[in-house]
Amino acid sequence: MPGEENKPKRFPWSRGPKEPKKGNPSASGTEQPKKGKWRLKDLIPSARLFQKGIRRRWMVNSVGVVLSFVVLAVIAASVGLSNYYYSSMRTGMEARGREACDFFSSYSSTEDEYLEMANYYITGFDDRDRLELQFIDTDEQRVILSSLSTYGLSTQGSAMTEDVTQAVETREIGYWVGRDTSTGERIMAVSAPIVNNGEVKGIMRLVTSLSVVDGQIIGIVLVVMLVGLLLVVMMYAISIYFIKSIVDPIADITETANRIASGSYGVQIEKQNDDEIGDLTDAINDMSLKISQNEKMRSEFISSVSHELRTPLTAINGWGETLLSGEITDQREYQKGLGIIVSEGTRLSQMVEELLDFSRMEDGRFTLSMEPVDIKAEFEDAVFTYSQIFQKQGIALHHNDCEEEFDPISGDPQRLRQVFCNLLDNAAKHGGSGGVIQTAIARLEDTICISIRDYGQGIPEDELPFVKKKFYKGSSKARGNGIGLAVCDEIVTRHGGVLDISNAPGGGCLARIILPMSAPSPGKSTGTTGALPLEEIRAEMAQQQGE
Repeated sequence: MPGEENKPKRFPWSRGPKEPKKGNPSASGTEQPKKGKWRLKDLIPSARLFQKGIRRRWMVNSVGVVLSFVVLAVIAASVGLSNYYYSSMRTGMEARGREACDFFSSYSSTEDEYLEMANYYITGFDDRDRLELQFIDTDEQRVILSSLSTYGLSTQGSAMTEDVTQAVETREIGYWVGRDTSTGERIMAVSAPIVNNGEVKGIMRLVTSLSVVDGQIIGIVLVVMLVGLLLVVMMYAISIYFIKSIVDPIADITETANRIASGSYGVQIEKQNDDEIGDLTDAINDMSLKISQNEKMRSEFISSVSHELRTPLTAINGWGETLLSGEITDQREYQKGLGIIVSEGTRLSQMVEELLDFSRMEDGRFTLSMEPVDIKAEFEDAVFTYSQIFQKQGIALHHNDCEEEFDPISGDPQRLRQVFCNLLDNAAKHGGSGGVIQTAIARLEDTICISIRDYGQGIPEDELPFVKKKFYKGSSKARGNGIGLAVCDEIVTRHGGVLDISNAPGGGCLARIILPMSAPSPGKSTGTTGALPLEEIRAEMAQQQGE
């Protein structure tokens, strides 16, 4: 305007740049954080949080997705709001321009009438606080009248924008959004051609500043950004908590697993939650406890085997040296010494064979040589053999014979005899104090049941579930290496049967071998333990033996 050299803004209703307040350190761009205020880095965990795969993937997949959603929401809000506000403003300005141009085209036939009506229209223009009304000369393409000019005097400004050009060329309303060349602020302009007798006499142009609208749009977008930022921060905090609730227990489990791997068997992890990680904790604790128990049994087994091997070797060496020295002249003492050497050598051979069988079981080389077997004859031969041995030890062996003859079953006669001998030897070793051992064989439905009972102290109830486990000796002080019953159970299982160890009513221990009449898969465990009617067989055999 006249008298103004610098125009920081064109329109009185537009928002110009705010002056920084004095003493405001932010104006210089070097604002320092106040003492005691939280900073963004306080929300950021250590770099260790993002070093491992689970942490990094979770943060990227959760926070990254939310952040992407927020960015898209901000972009959509910006575009949507801009289109809505700009479209509403354009529609209103075009309607007003079209109405005014129709009036000028109808009632201004000469140049003087056109200028007089333009001056009159500008003087009565009541929206000068929101819009600038201009009349443009189409020949010189300059503003001849403006609502911002004092008393309607011309601003003599140039009007070379796309909306004016479009209105002149197409004789339709033109539209343009851009920056004013004189002030640099964003404006929206709508130009309507004034046509009379087929000629464009002039252009009526409505111009408005977009500062207020852009400010409103920016304010709304900032609110959306703030909400989105709060959502991202909330998701970030939740993610950190969730990651810690998963990764920290896993780290504890990993540390404990490493300790177990280094030999700290039996260590336990504190269970924090009853969820999947809690189930994993229970599994690790159970594994650690079982490894500790197995390691303890292994140590006891090595100690027991060493002792068991040393005892017969000591006897053999002692009697061998005594006999070689020639000190014994009595023939009976000489024969006694030789008998001890033979007996201990036989026991040593049996122990070595058990160890070999156990080794074959562990590495999968334990096999059976299946053939038709007269199970009754095999068992009675073992009973007869041990009856002579038990008689010398003062133990009475009573066998309850079965008159029924059995069809041959498929089995390994040597391995089955090994089971019979081991159980009879255990009956004498652990229950011989009772002075009596009873054996029986019977057919029950589709199974053959063999029982061996002693009248000793029996087995403590809490040890019964473990007596067939390898290396387990329990509280027994009798000689043994703890693998005999494990080998017997494997042999019976591979025959498709069940080896049942229990305490007999009235005292003593009762061992039952239950074999199916049908042939099992040769040399493999059939897994049919649960298929045999064990409880029914127990009751029926107890009834037959008068228990």
